[in-house]
Amino acid sequence: MRFIVTSTVLLKNLQQIGGIISANNVLSVLEDFLFELKGNTLTLTATDLETMMRVQVTVNDAEGDGRICIPSKIILEYLKNLPEQPVTFIVNVSDLSIDMSGNSGKYKIVGEKADDFPKEPLPGDTSEFTMTSIALIESINRTLFAVSTDTLRPAMTGVYFEMTHDAIGFVSTDAHRLVQLRRNDVNCPIQAGIVVPKKPLQQLRGTLPTDDSELRLAFNSSHLFVTGAHLSLSCRLIDARFPDYRAVIPADNPYRLVINRSDFASALRRVNIFANKTTNQVLLDINGNSINISAQDIDFSYEGKETLSCQYSGEDMKIAFNAKLMVEIVNNLDGEEVVLELSTPSRAGIFRSIDKQENEDLMMLLMPLMVGI
Repeated sequence: MRFIVTSTVLLKNLQQIGGIISANNVLSVLEDFLFELKGNTLTLTATDLETMMRVQVTVNDAEGDGRICIPSKIILEYLKNLPEQPVTFIVNVSDLSIDMSGNSGKYKIVGEKADDFPKEPLPGDTSEFTMTSIALIESINRTLFAVSTDTLRPAMTGVYFEMTHDAIGFVSTDAHRLVQLRRNDVNCPIQAGIVVPKKPLQQLRGTLPTDDSELRLAFNSSHLFVTGAHLSLSCRLIDARFPDYRAVIPADNPYRLVINRSDFASALRRVNIFANKTTNQVLLDINGNSINISAQDIDFSYEGKETLSCQYSGEDMKIAFNAKLMVEIVNNLDGEEVVLELSTPSRAGIFRSIDKQENEDLMMLLMPLMVGI
């Protein structure tokens, strides 16, 4: 088994899937990349038993098909320290030796048997639909930041994919905030809901091409399969029921505040410097067409206050939020202005972009804090 590949191309593709590999593995083969050569196509695979990801690379001067596992740490370190140049790989499957030679050096390492590498789950009894790569990336970007890190609530540690015949919804929550994105440019074969873990979504976000290339998504009761032109991923779903998120969305938030997005986010960041570091509480005092943003830390006698102009229709109100969470929400909205929909100081505020994107409806919800907490 022999092939030649450019060092930078191989490094880029290995780094794309390398994030799948866990730091602490029970099995040594889980620290390897699986190299599979067939014709002039080299398939690279990484797995942590829960998620498997593979990419395909075209190589030159290929001789003999074959498979071998190569330790990830040493191959990545070698390629990182190598200037761009063709690298020749000669693999002896019988003794698992791998000879690598570049312009000025020769190196030898030993791999592991490909048969010991975990098998990919078979996509049996699946339902399929398609969407563009950029649409999936944007959907992940808008929801992943609000995923919970509380392992005692496993269903909330992933993004909920809610499929209907004429749309798909992406929902995430950490019990303090909730993000719901609905896309009406995707048609799903059945009505269903699955919870996809955070890690594979992070990998997809960093690996998928940012274009309109088509992806095929298939799912069953236990796995999600994502397939593109030169990339595929399979991951085990979170086996837990996602909470009834609609129950926390206020049915009627009649008060409407419109404010410049970047000015609002900047003011929140500055004022939060002077807030209590445990709660990050900031108070929004909305009076007419101005909003006073204030925070204090009684323990250190810190206090910060800023005033911004806004457009507001509703009764004057004082409402408190976690500034850190609110900044993340505002930063993940598009456009120059954001809309904050309110009703009472004890009910959730709803954030939206004033300019809606085509084919999508995005809503972000943030629970208020009790004033003084």
